[in-house]
Amino acid sequence: MDALVLLAIGLLGFGMVASVLPLLPSGLVSLAGLGLYRWHTSEPGAFVLAALVACCLVALAVDWFGGAIGASAGGASLRTTLLAAVVGLLCLPLGGPIGVLAGVAVTVLALEYRRLGDAEASLRSAAAATVGVLAAAAVQLVCTGVVLAAVLVIEFL
Repeated sequence: MDALVLLAIGLLGFGMVASVLPLLPSGLVSLAGLGLYRWHTSEPGAFVLAALVACCLVALAVDWFGGAIGASAGGASLRTTLLAAVVGLLCLPLGGPIGVLAGVAVTVLALEYRRLGDAEASLRSAAAATVGVLAAAAVQLVCTGVVLAAVLVIEFL
């Protein structure tokens, strides 16, 4: 196994790690690893490559929109969803991943309570937003893991 294959596999592994770390685009990192592997080895074939690229793009889309989808599914307004995303990003340097979760949850809770005056509905929206952020990380981990596993199978079997 040569250096470029090792680099490609390293990028794919880092894509999995990036899936649970905020602000690191796991889908793009995995796509770069897959592209390098394909460029260097001409593997996988077109059909498998298309499926793996789709996995990378799903990971990227979920990374960008997972929390917003969760908040929206919980009944939060578009304004609340957008502000929660901004607050989550601002809380990242202060508290890491826990800061993101707390920032999103508290923002959704406060803004939805202010908008609706209903504590139960606000709590439901905040919980859905928090679950959305966590579910997004899980989906990214699965998608990037599938891409890494496929490349390892192709390389070693």
